[in-house]
Amino acid sequence: MNKAQLEHMDNHMLLSIINEKLRLECDSLDALLALYELDGGHLRARMSQIGYHYDAGSNQFKAHS
Repeated sequence: MNKAQLEHMDNHMLLSIINEKLRLECDSLDALLALYELDGGHLRARMSQIGYHYDAGSNQFKAHS
C-alpha cells in the first residue's frame, strides 16, 4: 500500500484496508499514519464522509452511532 494508491481509492475500500492495517500491523492510528506517511486530518475527513470515526479503544474506525 502506498500513499498515492490510498489517495485515489474509494472511501469504503480505504476503510476496509485501514482497519485491517490497524488490526494486523499498527497498535494505534498515530503509528499507522507515521508508517504510511498519511495526513490524519484528511483520513479522518474521508472516513467521516461515509459515517465512520476512529475509536482508540478498539483501534479501528467504527460507524457513528
